[in-house]
Amino acid sequence: MRAMFSTVAPRYDFITRAFSYGMDRRWKRLGVERARLPRHPVVLDLASGTGDFSLLAARHHPGARAVTVDLTERMLQLARRRGLPHTVCADAGRLPFASQSFDCVFIGYGLRNFPDLPLAVSEIQRVTRPGGLLVSLDFFLPANPLLRRLYLGYLYAQGTFWGFVLHGRPRVYTYIPDSLRAFLSIDEFSSLLRRSGYAAVDARRYILGGIGLHWAAKREIL
Repeated sequence: MRAMFSTVAPRYDFITRAFSYGMDRRWKRLGVERARLPRHPVVLDLASGTGDFSLLAARHHPGARAVTVDLTERMLQLARRRGLPHTVCADAGRLPFASQSFDCVFIGYGLRNFPDLPLAVSEIQRVTRPGGLLVSLDFFLPANPLLRRLYLGYLYAQGTFWGFVLHGRPRVYTYIPDSLRAFLSIDEFSSLLRRSGYAAVDARRYILGGIGLHWAAKREIL
């Protein structure tokens, strides 16, 4: 996983825009704008890529301190070039932070790549303060079987085209549909969040349920 993302890192931002028809930034901006955070929040940008969520959090929540975390050092090098100084190379299944450290955890296109999703969600919940938020944007499997097949076929075609054009290797970006084949639908992920201790789970659907934007609040301690 680390080697593959090191290869795609220089083109990563372009690919997220291409696969979303240019709507990726709008979705991320909405995710940040709808996140009700305290003054001067401390946020975790997990599976950060080059740090889109960190930059948006700083722009929309003045005084925010973002910690940018990714498994791939090459991604973090690019994040630092964008002016993000607080970067950590770490695994989502073993986060090197104290419990209840963050007011919000943002995740952009990382869920599918976590080898043990329930474990990663448990870790995310651990480092989030009671009442704090999880905001996630990712690819999901459409619930309708026919749409699911069409969507995976579309992603394979896109991945093959851009892999050949950008790298001369058609299979470079087919990791997206490959990772999606055994993944969840939007509703299934919402259910996982509720079982894991999150409340007020809300989701927006895009591209016929192939992209989902989630907001979920960690339950308060009574």
